[in-house]
Amino acid sequence: MRRREFLGVVGGAAAAWPICAHAQRQALSTIGLLSGASSSETISIGGFRQGLAEAGYVEGRNLKIEYRWADGHFERLSALADDLLTHHVALIATVTLPAAMAAKAASPTTPVVFVIGEDPVKAGLVASLNRPGGNATGVSDFINQLVPKRLEFIQQTVTGVSLIGLLLNPKNPNAEPDTKDLETAANALGQKVLVVTATSDPELEAAFETLAQQRAAVLCVNIDPFLIGAQDRIISLAARYSLPAIYPLRDFVDAGGLMSYSPNRLASWRQAGIYAARILRGAKPTDLPVQQAKNVELVINLKTAKALGLTIPASLLARADEVIE
Repeated sequence: MRRREFLGVVGGAAAAWPICAHAQRQALSTIGLLSGASSSETISIGGFRQGLAEAGYVEGRNLKIEYRWADGHFERLSALADDLLTHHVALIATVTLPAAMAAKAASPTTPVVFVIGEDPVKAGLVASLNRPGGNATGVSDFINQLVPKRLEFIQQTVTGVSLIGLLLNPKNPNAEPDTKDLETAANALGQKVLVVTATSDPELEAAFETLAQQRAAVLCVNIDPFLIGAQDRIISLAARYSLPAIYPLRDFVDAGGLMSYSPNRLASWRQAGIYAARILRGAKPTDLPVQQAKNVELVINLKTAKALGLTIPASLLARADEVIE
C-alpha cells in the first residue's frame, strides 16, 4: 500500500472512531417497570424518568422501558414479572410491595428497584436498610406507618370522635398491619375503629352506607391501587355523607378531598430512577442502601372544610405544608 493510501485509511478510521464511540455510548438499554397499580400512576412514571434522565438515560433515545400494569389485580404480578424477564431486562423497577415481591421471586439475579410504603426488612425484601443484600434495593417512604399520624390530624379537626372509619382493600397485603396500627392508636384514645372494605364501585357505595349507619365521625382512607383509581368516587361519597376524611396521597386533596398526610412521591421515584441508572452503569443492589423519604407533607383543602362546616384549628393550619384555598 502506498504511503498516501495508508494515511487515507488511517485518517478515515480516526474520523469514524468518534461516531462509533458515540453509537456505543447510545446503546439501547432495556428495563422493566412492574406495577400493582394502573398506568394512571403518572407521578411515579414522571419521577422515575426524571431520575434516569439526570444520569443520562432518556426513554426513546438510549433507554427502553417495558411497562406492565396489574391494575390492582395482584394475582397477575407473577406472570407479568416472568414476561418481563423474557425481554432480557437489565432490571425491574416496581410500584407497590406485591410487585416488588413478585419481581424478586421471579429471578434471584435480576436487580429490583422498589418504591414501597412498607418496611422492606419486615417484608423480607432486604436484609437491612444499610446493607440490603440480594438483588433488591430502592426507596421506602413508610407511607403505611403514617396511619396513626393521620388519625391525629383528623382528630384535631373533628371533636368528640368515638368511632373512626377505615376504608381499605382487603386483598392488599397492607390491610391487616395498617388496621392493627390504627386500632392501637385509636384504643389509646378510648376510640373504636370500623373497618369497611371495597374492591369495586358497588362495594364503595355499600362501605359508605355502613359508615353512615354506624355513625363514624371521621374516615381514614388506606393506600391501595384500587382506592387511588377510585379517587373521584370516594371524594364524592365523602361529600354526600358529610364525612371528614384524611387520605394517603395529596392527589385526593387536589381533587377536592379534605386533607392528606403523605411523602412526596415525585421525590421518591426520582431517587428510584437515580438508583436504576447506577445499576445500569454497573452498581450492584447490595451496595446501594435503601433510601427513606425525607419529605412528608400535610395538605389541607379549606374549600372542602367549609363545605363540611368545619373550622380548621389555627395550629393545624400553621403545621400544614400547603393549604388549598
